[in-house]
Amino acid sequence: MKDYIEQRVLDIAKFLAGSGSTVRDAARKFHVSKSTVHKDMMDRLPYLHSELARSVRHVLDVNKAERHLRGGQATCMKYKRKNSEG
Repeated sequence: MKDYIEQRVLDIAKFLAGSGSTVRDAARKFHVSKSTVHKDMMDRLPYLHSELARSVRHVLDVNKAERHLRGGQATCMKYKRKNSEG
């Protein structure tokens, strides 16, 4: 694996573990796709830093469990904005 990829993987992992952010947030911050973030965290990180990989996996599992709630909140806000404009 090239050095810049290893560094990106570790930087994204530290960001996710430290902030508890979503994959989308990490992708925006590091200017890569969601697929790249997911590939880095699931496939590459365990080879580089297994303890950090477990920590990131926990954050991603929590985010996955909560995503239906965030989707509902987004829909609610959409209709509140729509009703207040119209």
